[in-house]
Amino acid sequence: MSGRLAVDFGTSNTLVALWDETAQEGIPVSLPEFSRLIRQDNQPLPIIPSVIHYASDGRQWIGEQVMANGLYPSERTFRWMKRYISLRSPIRLRLDDRTISHFDAGQAFLSAILKVAREEYAIGDEEIALTVPVEAFEYYENWLDGVAEAAGLPRFRLIDEPSAAALGYGAYILPGNVYMIFDFGGGTMHAAVVIIEEDHTAGSGRRCRVLGKAGKDIGGASLDQWLFQEVLRRTGRSDVDEDIRRVSNSLLVECERVKEALSFAESADLMVMDPDSGRLFAADFTRSQFEQILDEHNLYTDIDHILRSALNAARDRGYAEEAIRDVLLVGGSSQIPSVQRVMRQIFGKERVRFDRPLDAVVRGAAAFIAGIDFFDYIQHDYAIRYVNPQAGGYEFRTIIPHGTPYPTHAPVSRLIVKASYDGQTRLGLAIFEMGDLRRVHSSTPVELVFDPSGAARLMQVSHDEQERRSSFWMNENNLTFLVADPPARQGENRFEVEFNIDVNKRLLITARDVQTQRLVASDFPVVKLT
Repeated sequence: MSGRLAVDFGTSNTLVALWDETAQEGIPVSLPEFSRLIRQDNQPLPIIPSVIHYASDGRQWIGEQVMANGLYPSERTFRWMKRYISLRSPIRLRLDDRTISHFDAGQAFLSAILKVAREEYAIGDEEIALTVPVEAFEYYENWLDGVAEAAGLPRFRLIDEPSAAALGYGAYILPGNVYMIFDFGGGTMHAAVVIIEEDHTAGSGRRCRVLGKAGKDIGGASLDQWLFQEVLRRTGRSDVDEDIRRVSNSLLVECERVKEALSFAESADLMVMDPDSGRLFAADFTRSQFEQILDEHNLYTDIDHILRSALNAARDRGYAEEAIRDVLLVGGSSQIPSVQRVMRQIFGKERVRFDRPLDAVVRGAAAFIAGIDFFDYIQHDYAIRYVNPQAGGYEFRTIIPHGTPYPTHAPVSRLIVKASYDGQTRLGLAIFEMGDLRRVHSSTPVELVFDPSGAARLMQVSHDEQERRSSFWMNENNLTFLVADPPARQGENRFEVEFNIDVNKRLLITARDVQTQRLVASDFPVVKLT
């Protein structure tokens, strides 16, 4: 194998792959310290549970080390790190004389994985591939940048997970065909429509072009939360009850086990004993009851919405739903029978494939870093925030609409920047990444979090918090300024700015001083887009 490394950091499990030049595919590999083997299509697949345990003696246990030592239910164990990083969770757990966030725990976990992989497979200064959710904001990419640098692997490329999955299905992917990728993992749900094109200039002869994609922060961890809520309802208990707090992590582990069991059995029992009182918390679930819980939380509606959003974007590019050859299912949560049933009802049984649910993403990421070409478009809207004197507050003007292909060969948009007051010499551009505001609920959704002691509890997500999560101020800590010389006058048109995107997905600005006609910036990179 070569040194081309790919890592798929998942909410539940993490996989590592290397590109095999002989086989011309990505091969998932084992990290002996952290991995365990599971069976997929009767073949062993090495996976790393995405968990880290902080022992009281200062040691850290990672992946399979946590499971083998029976530490998974411990309140000192971090799980679902990717999910909470994606949500920018402020929660910190107090352990001994320090507090640790999910960002900290995720970096410690993933850096350790990368370091061991680098040593195990003699990775030098080659680029590595890291996967990201469709809905990831730029701060998540910045976090990955810090992780890779801490591991001594600062050169990396990013590929979104469903697009990687398309490449990872390998033998089933033929040039000229259109595919739907449905990725339902531990923390997120994504859909992407892609077309595979011939490219005789590339070593692989193939390239992947994205036609439409959509995603949402819902995954297997959400299903565990819904089961947790149902157990509390059935037992007439609250997450703030002291005995529930003591066993909350064990209850979550049992909820996860029940969810997985119901993918293969018609019923499953849940039992957890309070070690202090000896009280037994028990509940039994049938598959139909589980499916009713999923329906009550609008899972099937969310699946349909995400699929339709991706299909509509592909249709706008000239590819109707009938053009899709196969629907490729990815992610552990796509093993749920009712999820597969919904997909077959929408697309027909003959088009739905479920051959590589767990490793397609990392295999595809390895193919991507090995040179299989990939053409994408911008997922989110990007906007400039400005003050509207008439409205008396901030407003946004879109400069890069979602769906914009890159690199661009002509300005995507232009705007005029006006001075706010007499004598102004520095006119700032505040650039925001905008999510889907339609997802801000009128009601108040509930989210499972861990309090500083490590106990699981349910928290209502306020409307303001939902809005905060739907946008991200990208250059807050490095504001882009245009310098006016001579100073500007209030309200005058001072700079004309054009926006472009380069091949590395960077936002470029070209700015001209309207008063002096001097070019003050030419294709200057300001932020990285997603």
